[in-house]
Amino acid sequence: MENQYDIIVIGSGPGGYTGAIRAAQLGYKVAIIEKYSTLGGTCTNVGCIPAKALLDSTEHFHKAKEEFGLHGIELDNGLRLNFGQFIARKDGVVKSNTSGLNYLMKKNKIDVHTGLGSFIDNTRLRVSNGGTEIILTGKYFMIATGSKPSSIPGVTIDKKRIISSTEALSLPGQPKSMVIIGGGVIGVEMASVFARIGTEVTIIEYTDTLIPTMDRELGKALFKTLGKLGIKTLLGSKVKSADNMGEQAVVKFDDHSGKEQEITADYCLVAVGRRAYTDGLNLKAVGVETEKNGKVKVDSQLRTNVDNIYAIGDVIAGPMLAHKAEDEAVFVAEVINGQKPHINYNLIPSVVYTWPEVASVGATEEELKASGVPYSSGSFPYSASGRARAANDTDGFVKVLVSPRYGEVLGVHIFGPRAADVIAQSVVGMEYEVTAEDMYRISYAHPTYSEALKDAYLIASGQGAINI
Repeated sequence: MENQYDIIVIGSGPGGYTGAIRAAQLGYKVAIIEKYSTLGGTCTNVGCIPAKALLDSTEHFHKAKEEFGLHGIELDNGLRLNFGQFIARKDGVVKSNTSGLNYLMKKNKIDVHTGLGSFIDNTRLRVSNGGTEIILTGKYFMIATGSKPSSIPGVTIDKKRIISSTEALSLPGQPKSMVIIGGGVIGVEMASVFARIGTEVTIIEYTDTLIPTMDRELGKALFKTLGKLGIKTLLGSKVKSADNMGEQAVVKFDDHSGKEQEITADYCLVAVGRRAYTDGLNLKAVGVETEKNGKVKVDSQLRTNVDNIYAIGDVIAGPMLAHKAEDEAVFVAEVINGQKPHINYNLIPSVVYTWPEVASVGATEEELKASGVPYSSGSFPYSASGRARAANDTDGFVKVLVSPRYGEVLGVHIFGPRAADVIAQSVVGMEYEVTAEDMYRISYAHPTYSEALKDAYLIASGQGAINI
């Protein structure tokens, strides 16, 4: 059986399904290949969406336990967590999203082929599913196969006691204790989920700060907030091994002073990053070149060295973010269509869904110092925000970095309530080169969390804050 298409997309995560839909909108005959039985990739099934579902659930639980009394809300019959329903709600959210993707594929007349895609040559792709096999022919291909959890020497993920974030999202019961290796985005989000429901959590991080790729002030603030949840964070520590002992896991590491230590917990969650996933694509057969780290080499048009094959998202260089993959997917579809789209990689925001949330766009203060770029900084605390006080969410701050010469906004860093949403305004401003003065002169609704931005811009411009 042979099927012919204009564009074949391999992988159905946020990048894959977005690229397929955009290509179909542009009039192309499109197929999408997915090795698993459901669409959506890591993000929809075992990443962004289920993680945020659990984060929201645990935040409700934590507020009920710690803050409802302050609001005059009394729980006369006590408070308990139904762990089964906790996980079931997450599963329902995932199912709703995957069902939505099935609808979108049908609506846009995109053919879905389930199985492992493997290149035969630069025009033919073999799709294998159990004992069945079909051959698809395409004019163009988009590789969007995403990434898988990675590990470190001495630590093997067995999916039983030594787990990745995938297994952590569907544990059979609430653990009493957990060790998390890695203090990046995944590590601190999973730490928040379990600490809020009473699990004793320890984070072991190799560097001297949490979320090390972001502005250091954000990491320092997050360290303090996670401490309030009872999370123990060990910075500057190197994990040497993790072993499954049957009912528990044992993690051995050297602490910041070089002394060997040992921790025993119900689970060891490995959150040290992800690796590009191209297994089974048979890239050598078609001649697609890869980097030493396994990522696919692409040019400025996201084209591989094979003219009609493109790659996007986690399989190429850059941050592993779902919205980056989506932007790249649309970019590729429009490039194939002869358009001239653009992506400003400096203005792709990063978000951490702890509470308070962390959000960042543009340059960090450390990057500006290292490159010798002059800047002025303006920081405004949420403790001075009327909206934050009303919600009892006063932890955090907004920091903006501004060029003193022209008022260009160089970076915005937020640690505070609804930071993931508030950052969008700064992305728009920076994309269209709006100055700091422009940003503080526009009208901000009162009272809102976004007013903190206005005051930060005022302070960075040499003026005082004017809002509460």
